Amino acid sequence: MAITATPTPGKKLLTPKDHALILIDFQSQMAFATHSIDAINLRNNAALVSHAAASFKVPTILTTVAEKSFSGPMFSEITEPFPGQALLDRTSMNTWEDAAVIKRVNEIGKDRLVFAGLWTSVCIVGPTLSALDQGYEVYVIADACGDVSAEAHNRAMDRMVQAGVRPMTSLQYLLELQRDWARAESYDSTTGIAKRFGGSYGLGVIYAKTMFGAHEG
Repeated sequence: MAITATPTPGKKLLTPKDHALILIDFQSQMAFATHSIDAINLRNNAALVSHAAASFKVPTILTTVAEKSFSGPMFSEITEPFPGQALLDRTSMNTWEDAAVIKRVNEIGKDRLVFAGLWTSVCIVGPTLSALDQGYEVYVIADACGDVSAEAHNRAMDRMVQAGVRPMTSLQYLLELQRDWARAESYDSTTGIAKRFGGSYGLGVIYAKTMFGAHEG
């Protein structure tokens, strides 16, 4: 029998209401030794992700390790879109072994989790493999993660993908949440985030709107 196509999105695509975002250890001490991605791109991509999540009201967990005693505060561009939200500080390298974080995961109650943070091979591999083991569907935003070397980051991504993690990128995350330019309620916010953090794509949006009054919808 022939398959009949319908104009409906695939179930594996993310939507604003079907997942929680967990941002891990975006802190100065962790960034100093990160060499798989430069600090400017790392901060920009992480900011894009956090602003996208806040814009679409995705439940988001912000967690740090040894914030006061060693690693320093979380990047301000990540906390900025979540004013007043408490950061969950840990001693464990594996976020999934922290009771306060897991309590929040259970309170949110989403079976699909998206992760980004530093470092890929430790602070991201640990919770993603642990979440997979407990039956969660797991995504990692690869270009909003970093490690002490490109080799460390790439092998960590390989290990997670082999285990069942689904990789994506920061701009992909934003546009997958929007997914239709006719969604007027989030159009201005999405293009605003793209213009601010979307690199050359954002410059293209600025140019088209300024020079021609162009509008995707």
